[in-house]
Order: sequence, then C-alpha cells, then structure tokens
Amino acid sequence: MTSLTHHLTEDLLMAYAAGNLPEAFSLVVATHISLCDDCRAALAALECVGGNLLEECAPSPLADDALARALARIADAPGPIARPAIPAPVRRGVLPAPLQGYVGGDLEAVRWRPAGPGVRQAILPVGDGATARLLHIRGGQSVPDHGHRGMELTLVLQGAFRDGAARFARGDIEIVAEEVEHCPVAEEGEDCICLAATDAPLRFRGMLPRLAQPFLQI
Repeated sequence: MTSLTHHLTEDLLMAYAAGNLPEAFSLVVATHISLCDDCRAALAALECVGGNLLEECAPSPLADDALARALARIADAPGPIARPAIPAPVRRGVLPAPLQGYVGGDLEAVRWRPAGPGVRQAILPVGDGATARLLHIRGGQSVPDHGHRGMELTLVLQGAFRDGAARFARGDIEIVAEEVEHCPVAEEGEDCICLAATDAPLRFRGMLPRLAQPFLQI
C-alpha cells in the first residue's frame, strides 16, 4: 500500500464510481487513484458492490417502444461526462498517465501562463460543471489568501505545500469545502506543481487578486 497521508473521501469515490462527478473533478480523482494503492483498492470494492447490487435487482418488464424511446433520449442528450482512465502501471514522469492525456505529454508539453508573483498556471480542456488547472508555485511562495464558493480539490504532483498544520506532498489530495479560507504555502526548495479543480470562483481577500480574477479564470 502507498504511504500517502491525505486521501479521497468515500463520498467522492462513490460519486466517481457512479459517474456523477464533473469531468474536472473526475480528472483529479483518476490522477490521485493512479498514485494511491489505498484509494484504488477502495474504488474497486465500491464498483464490486455496485455490480452486485445490479445483479440482485429484480427484472422489470419493458414497454414495446422502450428501445425506441431510449435511443431517442440518447440522441437528444448532451455529450457524456468524461471519466479519465486509470491505466496501470503509471507512466514515468511528473504527470501521471490520466493527466498526460489532457496535456499531451509530461511537463515539457505544458503551456504555462503567469498567474501572479511566483505562480504559473495552465487551464485544462474539460467539460462544464467545474474547471481544472495545473499550478506551478515557486518554492517558498504562498498562494493569495482566499475562500471558496464551492469545492476545491488540489492534488500535489511535485514538491509539497503546507496549509496550516497540514503538509501535502506528491500524491496527497486536499479537499476544501465552501466555508474554508486559507493561504497555502509551497515548501522551500523544489517548486510545487499541483492539479486543482474548482466548481465555483474563488473569493480573494486582496484587491489585486480580485482585479486579476476574470483574466485568470479562477
């Protein structure tokens, strides 16, 4: 088993198994699972339980036009929410395999853009419902003090950061709820690279971050 400190919650694993997460959150979950034996095993157990429940369901009779109506609904429905694959073994590199498919390779393929002093970002192409981005934070640099209007998932891919008394290193995931306000700080030394997903804009305290927020799409 892996020696990670911070894992996914059962609720997130269940939602991922059921296909109920926005693509951005699914990407973070899939990337964490590719690095975490414990959460990968927990996901397999949940999927097994779901399969058994389906097998135990009593069959229900279908109307004569059930197939035609189902095909019509499929044709009219929006595209499916993507669920990134969790390949094994994980490819070598800083970016795990589920994430490399979105970037087109490892770190050398990332198109970074400035996002403030000591911070760069790359917004990833995901569907509606939440946004996903890679963050490159210089060692010793803090992220602007901010709160949330929704959920934020942050997965460490390189280096480490501290948030209060908690430390998050490669593979660890921080799950932040709407009521939390914080100011994460990258550890001195190696730059910190994270994958972050949010389902609502952040609430920055400082004037400059608030002015830059529309341009940074965060």
